[in-house]
Amino acid sequence: MCQHQPPCPPADARDREAACLMAFHPEQGWGLLCNGVVLFDDRGELLPDGRSVPSRRPDRREVLGRAA
Repeated sequence: MCQHQPPCPPADARDREAACLMAFHPEQGWGLLCNGVVLFDDRGELLPDGRSVPSRRPDRREVLGRAA
């Protein structure tokens, strides 16, 4: 899918979020990378094969620095 040189990381790579942004819809909360990954504004991801990657946004307790 990616036509960049050097190619962007593929969708199954650990650094897949480093791929180039091809479409961005901030009003809807998502963007499409050239490797086919859809990124959501909560940092969750949808991979081209349909698998979802949960948000890596820190839990509120982690931000506050205490356990619940």
